Amino acid sequence: MSLEKKNSESVFRIKNMVCPRCIEAVEHVFSSMGKSVSVTLGHAVTVTPMTLEEKELVANKLKEKGFELLEDGKSALISQIKTKIVELVHHRDNEMNENLSTQLSKALNQDYASLSRLFSAVEGVTIERYFTKQKVEKVKELLFYGEMTLSEISFQMGYSSVAYLSAQFKKETGLTPREFKSSGKAKRKGLDEI
Repeated sequence: MSLEKKNSESVFRIKNMVCPRCIEAVEHVFSSMGKSVSVTLGHAVTVTPMTLEEKELVANKLKEKGFELLEDGKSALISQIKTKIVELVHHRDNEMNENLSTQLSKALNQDYASLSRLFSAVEGVTIERYFTKQKVEKVKELLFYGEMTLSEISFQMGYSSVAYLSAQFKKETGLTPREFKSSGKAKRKGLDEI
């Protein structure tokens, strides 16, 4: 369990927080205990300090909801990388102006090469592959809703062409975007399953 002390607050790093609903679930855990908390993806900070017993209770309640308190700096860094990628792919309204490595380095204040080595060693997949998997899940979502053309999706997701998007999509899913859409089967994964 990773807990940091900052002045009079308790800081928690939480694994598997990947969406706004996750934030709501974590906020609910703390509010059910009568604690004021500020929650962002991967982090929760209480306004007042918590006792050891309260911290253990939080850890157990979070575990029941599918979350996990992080135990060390490496796990926390992996979680921060994943959170930043999820934000970039699923929660941004504009196109990416900088490449992924630059954005991650700036956001985490770390050299990208060391981030990449750590991520690959721990997760068994490269950061780029994880990023691609997240993008493909977002493309699935956009295809499922059917409000955009493949060309519009390609542009929004930062692909250089529809052909490149289609090639990556087929490599990840075994189907072309058109086959996926016409199959009528929403074979989507939860963000925390990727």
